[in-house]
Amino acid sequence: MNRADLRFDLPAGLVVFLVALPLSLGIAQASGVPPFVGLLTGVIGGIVVTLLSPSPFSVSGPAAGLVTIVTGAMLTLGDFSTFLFALLLAGILQLAFGLLRGGKLAALIPGAVIHGMLAAIGILLILQQLPLAMGYPSGHGLSETPSTEQLRGDIAPAAVMLTLGALLLIVFWGKSSLKQRLRLTALPGPLVAVLWGCLFVWLGQKIWPAIGTLPRIELPAVDSVEALQGQFSLPNWQAWRNPAVYLVAITLAIVASLETLLSQEALKKMAPMMPEPSPDKELRAQGVGNCISGLLGGLPITAVIVRSSANVQAGARSRVSILLHGVLLLLSALLFAELLNSIPLASLAAILIYTGFKLAHPRIFITLWRQGLQQFVPFAATLGGILAFGMLAGIAIGLVAQLLWSLYQSNRHALRLTRYDDHYLLQCQQNLTFLNKMRLKHLLGQIEHNSTVIIDCEGINYLDDDIRAMLNDYRQTAADKQINISLHPPSNILVRNI
Repeated sequence: MNRADLRFDLPAGLVVFLVALPLSLGIAQASGVPPFVGLLTGVIGGIVVTLLSPSPFSVSGPAAGLVTIVTGAMLTLGDFSTFLFALLLAGILQLAFGLLRGGKLAALIPGAVIHGMLAAIGILLILQQLPLAMGYPSGHGLSETPSTEQLRGDIAPAAVMLTLGALLLIVFWGKSSLKQRLRLTALPGPLVAVLWGCLFVWLGQKIWPAIGTLPRIELPAVDSVEALQGQFSLPNWQAWRNPAVYLVAITLAIVASLETLLSQEALKKMAPMMPEPSPDKELRAQGVGNCISGLLGGLPITAVIVRSSANVQAGARSRVSILLHGVLLLLSALLFAELLNSIPLASLAAILIYTGFKLAHPRIFITLWRQGLQQFVPFAATLGGILAFGMLAGIAIGLVAQLLWSLYQSNRHALRLTRYDDHYLLQCQQNLTFLNKMRLKHLLGQIEHNSTVIIDCEGINYLDDDIRAMLNDYRQTAADKQINISLHPPSNILVRNI
């Protein structure tokens, strides 16, 4: 540790803590677990993963992108302890990915599929938080399709006002010059939304008593070792008999690894590091973190670009800033529970709705549409697949769509037929396999009788046996149609045997 860097790392660590605190509480609330679980996950990510990670700037903790997977998994598995066993397995899988040097395989995932996955997560996150933002009673969701009378009775106007105010503050705080004039540049938008919510409830309940009944954070007072021990949960070791556990573990491992590696790629552009951090070491660090989180009763951990970018922008010089943020999260859970319990849940819902909106921003849809169907089709397939069938199935659908579209485009552009009066030029623009047979047959069928055909195979070094056989058959029937065939270049060994 360089003491000269402390004057940069200490304030950066405070900024990251201010960003991570509301997000950790909000993600726990959205996942349906006690708020202490969110803080515990942030502590594990901020301390354990940071000590093992090869990146000095990457901040790990609970991720909003995994909320929908967590809630769906707990519904499928039935309880939190069984989910913890799946999380432990996911951590072991991530360790295996890192040991087998699977970090580089993430580069094979098409960008359109990744965008589709993130957009789907954003939409699901918004839909999940809307009931709380509108003040519905706990456990009442939009999927239940309540009647108009029920909606009118359940919506709490105070919660709606609080949520809208928080959203407006988050949006305009980042763009406004007010924070520069007030010298509050270190104050992040999510924390402003939390402060607004607390102020709204404190002042509003004096005028409108219903405001005082809005749901709030419920952190237990940790005033003894026994009370602290009571906040930890253990995995259900008998869950290995449940086949659904393994599907959840695979889903968590894949999505958490993708989100971590994507965050690392984005962080490299913000803070170039030499040498570049190893993605395999990062996966191993994340795997250890998720194993510990599963053993102690936490949530899935990933590298989070929101906190990492805040760390870099605050001027961090080393990993000390991240360790400090982890220590501050721990102290807030142990010493400031009463203060945190004044935070209304609607403020946290607003933070997550805004996070979901950024993930599924309309600009992403427009950009991919303008880039062409080769980008938009896999994106839409992934998005629709996740919304309809779940995360893992949706990603698989997106990959298949990308593969089929790439094969179609490759087949379409592998061969090109050009006509000049009664002369035809058939250009082989890449190596040809059996996948090109249909296209080749179609083009050969367009050549009219009494024509001259030049087959240009210059630059290619492979012809599939099926393609060669098709060209041989065509050469034998071409004489009957008075079609003269010439090969270019005639010395090409791949074409000479046709």
